Order: sequence, then C-alpha cells, then structure tokens
Amino acid sequence: MSDKSVDSLVTLQERMVNLIKQLNMPLVEVSMVIQNMISPMLDSLKIYAKENEMQIPDKILNQWPIEKPIHEEVKSSLAIDKLLSVLDQDRMDILETLVRVTMIETEMILLDGISALRMWEHLARVQLANIISPGQLFSPFEIPEDW
Repeated sequence: MSDKSVDSLVTLQERMVNLIKQLNMPLVEVSMVIQNMISPMLDSLKIYAKENEMQIPDKILNQWPIEKPIHEEVKSSLAIDKLLSVLDQDRMDILETLVRVTMIETEMILLDGISALRMWEHLARVQLANIISPGQLFSPFEIPEDW
C-alpha cells in the first residue's frame, strides 16, 4: 500500500471518528450509511473488475465474519416503518457526505474505500449482534479507543 493510500485511509478514519462522536450518532444510523455506501461502490468495482479481467479479494466482496448473529427476537420485533420514521436523515446525510468528500479529496481508490468501509461495517455488525432489544439500535455507536 502506498503512502498516499495510507494517508487517505487515516484521513477518512479520523474524520469519521470525529463526526460520529461529535454528532453522537446511533448505531442504526451509522450502520445504514455504511451499508448504503458499500453497495453501489461494490457494484462499480465489480463492473470495473469484469471489464479488466481482475479478481476482487473476498475481504472486499463479502462482509467480514462476526462471531454471533443478531438475536432473532430483535430481528422479529423490528418495525421497519417505525424505525425509518425516527432516523435523523440530516445526520446520516452529513456522514455520507463527509465520507464521499474525503474519498474524492484524498483521491482514494475504490478498493481502498470499500476496504475502509468494510472495517466500519464489521464494527457495526459486531455491535448489532450484541443488542438484545430494538431500542439499543439507537444507542451511540461505540468507537474503540485505538481507532
């Protein structure tokens, strides 16, 4: 990985950590932003890879494994319409914009961008797997100290 790639990843990481902490973003909102960003980026990467006969690593293509799945009783008790009605769309838009602008500003390559978001996705999925009630979806996203 080049120095420029490392600098881009560090910049993205720092900005995401600062914004998520500053806005006290809930787990569900961070999770949704990350997932909504990965999907189209991955679609673009797949098209590029196919056109250039390139192989995409599994750690980019697929979610990273977590130790335990989300509790079934939490899944079954989620009312999607109610959940969507209480999300702060402005806060989510700010995070998505910050990520996009940082990736463009640092000229981050698509592969690095997806890789960075996969790391965040993994952290979110681990936290989602630990919730035991739907209300915990709105608890603040927890960022480890060493991030």
